Amino acid sequence: MNRRKKGIQILKARAKKSNAKLSTQSKPKYISKADRALSVAQAFDNATLAPEE
Repeated sequence: MNRRKKGIQILKARAKKSNAKLSTQSKPKYISKADRALSVAQAFDNATLAPEE
């Protein structure tokens, strides 16, 4: 790889990183299958307990 191409590659990578930091749109945090099942079970328990009052 020649010197010019390497310099351009470094600048492009630096620009890509700075643009990624400015972006507000990002992927949602990963929630494992077990955590999702646990949250659904908790929501179900809360729903069944609330009407009994």
